[in-house]
Amino acid sequence: MIGKLQKTLNLVSNMGWRYIGFRSYHEIMRRTGMLKRQFPTAPAHTTYITLQQWKDDPAKFFFADKESISFPKQTEQETKERFELIKSGKLLMFNSFVANLGTNYDWVTNPDNGYKYDIQKHWTEIPDMSKEAGDIKYVWEKSRFSYLYDIIRYDYHFNQNCADMVFGDILSWIEANPINCGPNYRCSQEMSLRVLNWTFALYYYRNSSALTESLFDKIQFAIYWHLHHIYNNIQFSRIAVRNNHAITETLTLYIGGMLYPNMPGAAQWKEKGKKWFEQEICYQVYEDGTFLQFSMNYHRIVAQLLTWAITIADVNKERFVDEVYKRAKRTFIFLRTCMVDENGHLPNYGANDGALFFKLSNADYRDYRPQLQALAAVIGTEAMFTQHNEDSLWYGVYENARKTYKPALGMHTFAQGGYYIIREQDTLTFIKCGGYKDRPSQADNLHLDIWYKGDNILVDAGSYKYNTDDNTLKYFMGTASHNTVMVNGQDQMMKGGRFIWYYWSTLVKASLTEDNEKYTFKGTIGAFAHVQKDINHTRIIIKSKNSPHWQILDEVTPLPAQAKIEQLWHSLPSNKGQLTITPTTTVKQSTKEGQYSSKYGTKTASKTTILTSETGHIHTNISIKP
Repeated sequence: MIGKLQKTLNLVSNMGWRYIGFRSYHEIMRRTGMLKRQFPTAPAHTTYITLQQWKDDPAKFFFADKESISFPKQTEQETKERFELIKSGKLLMFNSFVANLGTNYDWVTNPDNGYKYDIQKHWTEIPDMSKEAGDIKYVWEKSRFSYLYDIIRYDYHFNQNCADMVFGDILSWIEANPINCGPNYRCSQEMSLRVLNWTFALYYYRNSSALTESLFDKIQFAIYWHLHHIYNNIQFSRIAVRNNHAITETLTLYIGGMLYPNMPGAAQWKEKGKKWFEQEICYQVYEDGTFLQFSMNYHRIVAQLLTWAITIADVNKERFVDEVYKRAKRTFIFLRTCMVDENGHLPNYGANDGALFFKLSNADYRDYRPQLQALAAVIGTEAMFTQHNEDSLWYGVYENARKTYKPALGMHTFAQGGYYIIREQDTLTFIKCGGYKDRPSQADNLHLDIWYKGDNILVDAGSYKYNTDDNTLKYFMGTASHNTVMVNGQDQMMKGGRFIWYYWSTLVKASLTEDNEKYTFKGTIGAFAHVQKDINHTRIIIKSKNSPHWQILDEVTPLPAQAKIEQLWHSLPSNKGQLTITPTTTVKQSTKEGQYSSKYGTKTASKTTILTSETGHIHTNISIKP
């Protein structure tokens, strides 16, 4: 049995003293009320910037106003339907399912369980996770104001004027959420998204009669206190969290300081926000273009943030350090390499909370083409997704392309992130094998994802929810929901609280090679250290060229006494191809129902094939019959 001291020492070893020290300091500040005093409630109303001052400022956005936008309009029925849904008080939550919030939503009630947060409580007194309150993300979802893009797109394409509706919602939120109180001030990233999305709406309706001096005065006051909060709490994201939150918040400080320059502190927000954003990109996006959160969707978030950053800097004749542009280009190359051409989908890999901050087209949430097309354009490349360019048009970057890019067929290695991809005409083989210098979110090393003619044949189960019962959390975050191996039913790493894992798996070696007939992946990780020290898992994958056939050889050494290994394969009943899993060694074969979550908050049944061996060796053939 591993004791509390051992786990604490392992946590320190993994995360470092800077993280531990800051977390401890922050908790002391919160419990003593000192943190609360740094974020005042009910500050006296002040006009930091007038409407005319804002309009007269030379800083530029993606577009000057609604009237300056001139790309072709498309009256798609889906655009109208999404608008009508919002107008009726319903919201597409997490790009996954529709919730009926009502036309007079109070902004603080969890639609998943009906729990209503106390709006008078200071944000430091609101817990992130609570069994009574449920998943706080359900409250945050509408307050992000990402749904405004559906309204604005309907306004533009159908020649409507939805300014009263948009500003009515913004004013409703401001009146319902006192400064620094309630759940919607709990997360600085959520506040950052509100600032960015309100700003998009302000520029779009810049000349609208609905944007009165009185209304703008209320909005500018709320924006100031959002930016004030983000700036004064930025170290939490940069030290204790350090993921896409920090990138979002630092970028918001840069953009906020640039576009609202008359606000007190704006010059400092802009200067430090830019410097911090550069630091976060250069730290979080590895040199090979992979991302420290080991998540496809969170990496797409970074792609969108890079698109905002580079475009706004460019139109204002500013520039980031060269490395930001290099990491942006490599981000595009990595994500594009992992994408299947038939539908724009990527493996359902890593933590996925349903986020798509700036949805500027009707493409499905799992379709990455619009966002990759826009990112490609800002770095001077054409992704050749000709039917998915609306994002680029809103950003005004579609004419930037100077050359085209499409990943070649064959092998692609991204060793820093630990990804190995084989692209062929009909198949995409995705393998994860790496070590961690940054915190892993799921115990999924040596996971194998297989796609055939655009269908995900062997799947990653996804994430489902971040706040649900322990067994469900353990399944989706753990090894059991991935196409890899377990020892005695144990995860590769030891689960801690929330997003913490102890005894991170380590990389021993990995390679991807080819000859005239096949591709061969060989990878070894150190894992299951909480079961027994010095256990290695070696996986060899042999992919026959231009044929939907794979051989998988797994070996766990040394195998603990009286232990067994389980090789897991997850598939969906909807697959077009006929999947055959055939062990060539003596094993026990069984099936059971698994769970699959393509989008946050929803799940369906999947099929799990389990091959069990007491020898520590399993050799399996996998083939797909069209």
